[in-house]
Amino acid sequence: MADEIQAFNDYRAKMNEVILGKQNKVINRLFNLDTNTYAEGALSTKVKEMLGLVSSMVLRCDDCIKYHLGKCHEQGITTEEMYEIFAVANIVGGTIVIPHTRRAAEYWEALQQQEQA
Repeated sequence: MADEIQAFNDYRAKMNEVILGKQNKVINRLFNLDTNTYAEGALSTKVKEMLGLVSSMVLRCDDCIKYHLGKCHEQGITTEEMYEIFAVANIVGGTIVIPHTRRAAEYWEALQQQEQA
């Protein structure tokens, strides 16, 4: 699973470079807005990443879920906190979110194992 984490991060970085390298003003501004949205502000970066994860789970975007799981891990979110985040996503999004929760839990476990390695 550690290979999956590396592959996801490598692919994301590679394709972001391709996309941003085309210098499309609207896309570049959108990416910049996304980056700045998660910056420290009245809400902490940690809280914003948790919100991003819940939103991504409700919208059922697996790539977004993986991205925010990684960011949540970087922010020091505990497994106990993570499962409360999963609970909020499932109550808001309904049972359709359960398959995404399974994959999110698997990815979270991999991030935890990678940290211990």
